[in-house]
Amino acid sequence: MSLFGSKKPSVHVSVFARTDVGQQRDHNEDSFLVADLTRQNASLLPEVRNHELGPKGTLLMVADGMGGAAAGEVASEMATQIVYEHLATHWVNDKEDTPQQFAFRLREAVEGANTQIHEHAKKNPDRRGMGTTTTDVGILGDYLFLTQVGDSRAYLVRKGDATQITKDQSLMQRLIDAGEMTEEEAEQSERKNIILQALGPDPRVRVDLTHQPIRRGDTVVVCSDGLSGLVNKDEIAKAVSTEDLVAACGSLIDLANERGGNDNITAIVARIDGDGLEESEDKEPVGHEVYPLLDTESDTEPVPVYKGSDPPSPSNNNTQMMIAALASAVIMAAAMLVAV
Repeated sequence: MSLFGSKKPSVHVSVFARTDVGQQRDHNEDSFLVADLTRQNASLLPEVRNHELGPKGTLLMVADGMGGAAAGEVASEMATQIVYEHLATHWVNDKEDTPQQFAFRLREAVEGANTQIHEHAKKNPDRRGMGTTTTDVGILGDYLFLTQVGDSRAYLVRKGDATQITKDQSLMQRLIDAGEMTEEEAEQSERKNIILQALGPDPRVRVDLTHQPIRRGDTVVVCSDGLSGLVNKDEIAKAVSTEDLVAACGSLIDLANERGGNDNITAIVARIDGDGLEESEDKEPVGHEVYPLLDTESDTEPVPVYKGSDPPSPSNNNTQMMIAALASAVIMAAAMLVAV
């Protein structure tokens, strides 16, 4: 206790998560994890659903498996377990609590998960080609640190506005980055579920490592594409405006199911508050921001952005030709990564 009974500034995390099989699948290949890393408690018990952020931070993770039969379910569960166990073993025991070390350990954990899932598939031919996306959000101090492989997503909701703070590693995102397609057109494409990376299919993976300052009252939503493919960011912002996070998760999943529920649906909603955070300022930038690690030996780096051709004239034919050309170039590599 400080002088005159004042307390040290703190950051409070309120969180809930839910997963649903959806309307068209017979089993759930999504996995999620919520963990208070400081206290080494990975659960949705009351002490995790409402906790003070400790010096080792908090982890939110969604993994969307693929591979048919039970292989996708195995891959996503392996990913969540391996990442958590790595952080609980290494990061929790690190003497330094710096952002650099946390980001390094988070990325290292994801790379390790890829290696183990890949080796597991090699030893089990019936699970050949299995894989999983992963979106991992580490909360430390007044920053989020994110690792991304695939097309699950994280959004930051601030003052009623939702912003996607991860970038899909997908064919459609490449076309959007190249200016060949709008986000609206991508959402209607038959190829929107072709992803360019996942944990497991290849021996090495490039992890997109980013960061984002957090402010008092921010809400983080981490979800699989079973949600983001059917519910837009404005609807996400509206759903999480309620104080009841259980209700927020429920309304998001219900909305996706009402629109067909064509995939498994998973959502984590976390609200971050406390006097240890600054108030947000108007027009403060929010978005996808690469975090530069000091080490140079890892194979981790953002997935290269497709630069595209010269700006096309406004014609639907040009867009269709671009889609066909790029799809042909990646279809062999991406065939095993189509989310099923």
